[in-house]
Amino acid sequence: MSDTGIPPGLILVLGGLLIPFLPAMTRALVILAFPVLTLFAVWSLPDGIAVTASYLGYEVIPVRADALSRLFATIFAIMAFSGGLYSLKQKNIAELSAAFVYAGSAIGVVFAGDLITVFVFWEIMAIASTIVVWMGGASARASGQRYAVVHFLGGVLLMAGIAGEVAVTGSTVFEAMSPDSFARWLILAAFLINAGAVPISAWLPDAYPAASWSGTVFLSAFTTKTAVYVLLRGFPGADILIVIGLLMVFYGIIYAILENDMRRILAYSIVNQVGFMVTAIGIGTEMALNGAAAHAFAHIIYKALLLMSAGSVLYMTGKSKCTDLGGLFRTMPITATCGIIGALAISAFPFTSGFVSKSMISQAAGDEHMMVVWFLLAAASAGVFLHAGIKFPWFVFFQKDSGLRPSEPPLTMLVAMILLSFLCIAIGLVPGPLYALLPYPVDYVPYTGSHVVFQFQLLLFSGLAFFLLLGFLKRTLTITLDVDWFWRGIGQALAREFDWRAVQAWTIFVSNNIRAAKRFLATLYRTHGPEGILARTRPTGTMAFWMTVMLAAYFVFYLI
Repeated sequence: MSDTGIPPGLILVLGGLLIPFLPAMTRALVILAFPVLTLFAVWSLPDGIAVTASYLGYEVIPVRADALSRLFATIFAIMAFSGGLYSLKQKNIAELSAAFVYAGSAIGVVFAGDLITVFVFWEIMAIASTIVVWMGGASARASGQRYAVVHFLGGVLLMAGIAGEVAVTGSTVFEAMSPDSFARWLILAAFLINAGAVPISAWLPDAYPAASWSGTVFLSAFTTKTAVYVLLRGFPGADILIVIGLLMVFYGIIYAILENDMRRILAYSIVNQVGFMVTAIGIGTEMALNGAAAHAFAHIIYKALLLMSAGSVLYMTGKSKCTDLGGLFRTMPITATCGIIGALAISAFPFTSGFVSKSMISQAAGDEHMMVVWFLLAAASAGVFLHAGIKFPWFVFFQKDSGLRPSEPPLTMLVAMILLSFLCIAIGLVPGPLYALLPYPVDYVPYTGSHVVFQFQLLLFSGLAFFLLLGFLKRTLTITLDVDWFWRGIGQALAREFDWRAVQAWTIFVSNNIRAAKRFLATLYRTHGPEGILARTRPTGTMAFWMTVMLAAYFVFYLI
């Protein structure tokens, strides 16, 4: 085994395992210090292979560092720190422990240089994130079970795909590949499940809002963005990803517009935003891949900020539905301001992080003369402003007064939101440091007159459409049916039918066996009962006669 570096993800995993056994003050120190130590470890690794080992005759590479892995590990460490800071008031220690193991395993995936290591950390992520969902309370148990089933299905597909790939190539190295074999299609399918790709995306708005006010923040950052990373690493330029990404973009917009629950709105917008990244990966040029990586970085920050804002409202009011909220800006001005900054960033408003990252994806489509893709992405940007840029802050903080007068959340939660708000604006104003982290050299200037004017026009008319159609967009107490209806509705109906048929078959089986047993006992009684032929008394002479006959027959048989 060669070892020239510490696997950075193991620092967070260790921290997560220590958290349940520490007193309150020490626990808070670990929650804040271990992400910083992880970030230091990330930037201490040299480019190239840092750790190698052998497993079953195959070389495994637990740590391989380059610009792409360092970019994702950096934002994951930042997210672990800000999420930990936000969650210091969380009394469920098991959730915090699982969240840190979850974050550490995500970093383990991004530094994995071989498919075996990817699979190991992939499954640890699935287990830890399921625990985070379950810690949302009794109402989250069913959602957590469905979440686990979907992700363990993805794990099975990944394991089968890796086995097939290794059998064909004889190598476990994780590098770019094209979906040109059944095994690689299985690997791609597993990655897309974690990315929340349509039609297997309903697990995300089902599970994430079921988690606690703090658990959802962690969940938003790691699973889907780790999937974006492995797609960037494994399938850049796969044309099918353009189609899948665009479906995700509009699917997320439509359902977010229809949704009433504020955290489900933001969950659907995760599907939408990851769709932009998947589309860029499908385009596959250096500009597009840089755009996907940059947008993943920016998305983790502003999506966490939005969910922190929503989580703060839930923490202080106990309510999550837009129909129960409104007018909260009066007593929660800091939370409202941070939520607005996150909403502007997700809408790619100029001078925010979303503008300098998402614009690279549109530019990549334009450079490749993919005009249909470019127009669809532009339309989708307007849709994002509708459902996340305006709808979320409007219905939660500014619509008709709900009468609720909650105070601001605890200081640690406010500081976490202010930190991420600062990053959203700082990256938007000075994108150079982010561009310097990207895997390819960046020759792109986001702030051109035409681009800024176009984006302002797009957002302005999108906002105008929202207020003109406000009467149609007001939410009611309804339930949105998603694709998961097939396994939550039809699936339950089939389960009930199977249960009824199984009971019926068992009843028939038992009845037939009881009748057969009764017939057997009746026959036995006829032969062995008091009046049966075998139970009758016989004269001694008769018995002697038949014994003589039997002995004679035996003697004859012996002579023959």
